[in-house]
Amino acid sequence: MTITLPEDSVGIVEPQQLHFDEPLSLRSGKVLPAYDIVFETYGELNTKKSNAILICHALSGDHHAAGYHNGDTKKPGWWDSCIGAGKAIDTNLFFVVCMNNLGGCGGSTGPASKDPETGKYFGPDFPVVTVRDWVKSQVMLMDRLEIPKWAAVVGGSLGGMQALRWAISYPERIAHAICIAAAPKLSAQNIAFNEVARQSITSDPDFHQGYYLEHGTYPKQGLTLARMVGHITYLSDSAMRAKFGKTVSDFETEKTNFGRDLRSGKLSFGFDVDFQVESYLHYQGERFSENFDANTYLLMTKALDYFDPSVDFEGDLSKAFLNSDCKFMLVSFTTDWRFPPERSRELVNDLLKAGREVTYLEVEADQGHDAFLLPIPRYISAFRSYLCRVHKEICQDAP
Repeated sequence: MTITLPEDSVGIVEPQQLHFDEPLSLRSGKVLPAYDIVFETYGELNTKKSNAILICHALSGDHHAAGYHNGDTKKPGWWDSCIGAGKAIDTNLFFVVCMNNLGGCGGSTGPASKDPETGKYFGPDFPVVTVRDWVKSQVMLMDRLEIPKWAAVVGGSLGGMQALRWAISYPERIAHAICIAAAPKLSAQNIAFNEVARQSITSDPDFHQGYYLEHGTYPKQGLTLARMVGHITYLSDSAMRAKFGKTVSDFETEKTNFGRDLRSGKLSFGFDVDFQVESYLHYQGERFSENFDANTYLLMTKALDYFDPSVDFEGDLSKAFLNSDCKFMLVSFTTDWRFPPERSRELVNDLLKAGREVTYLEVEADQGHDAFLLPIPRYISAFRSYLCRVHKEICQDAP
């Protein structure tokens, strides 16, 4: 049967893999002697190689940002709403690259990979990686693809932090940094949420000190709980009410109104799942646990915790951007309580103090932190307009 894909889709895409024998020195002092990077590309690189955009993924993301994989034409990439012909990141104009970060579980070398020296899974022996390390590896990929300078580096949440690090560490190789729903460092509350998630995983009896793959198992319960905690923080109260006020059947065989509504129509007077929101969270957590590596989750949350560019500049974030030549676009969402607008305004002030050119948009949205993934009209319109200006400024004279 022939399946018709949306006209603005990048279509069926194939992940690519490159092997690197060049050692990568990490911020921790450890070294990765060799590694693989998996990535996808969309659109065409122009002859001057001036129209390339790097997409940086967030905690649970990977290289599959847009389009469809063969055999799975129902589920597009995680940012398909923004990447494609005529979309905000227009593949008629730009050559788009998205890679799975080192330490991930989408094919790039990480804890679920086998150590060539031992033949065993890296597991917990895979070194802790930071945002700075990811950007260094992205430079390695950039050089292999022979891209001299990114027209823009774009990311939401943890991806936005990578865009900031690019502007600091490699100012000569980036023209625009687009940082969406992010912050210059985590709040104590955010670190606390991440620690609860990690403790949920490491206290699972099937965790086995991180060597669960050697035991033929994985910490399903712990990873489920970690995702449940995270999922709650990504949504606002308004988003919860809106989501659970509709009739849907994504995870149950029978359609029903769910939310605070009772699952079976009456109270159990026990500790079983009574409310539809509970059932929803269990479903989200269990589905995630089947597709994501627990050690990777630990690594990604630590990378979030450790991000703070000001530590190298006497605690003054503005000094971190004094040598940044790129222009900045920052976007925040009103109901995002994980990375609220005041954190973006804080960053705007530091960028202005450093003399940088900044465009800032605060979007009225009910969807919480997850809003950056959704096609909210005002957000998408501004995003598209900004990148159209980027194209005119940098790429228009190139075929």
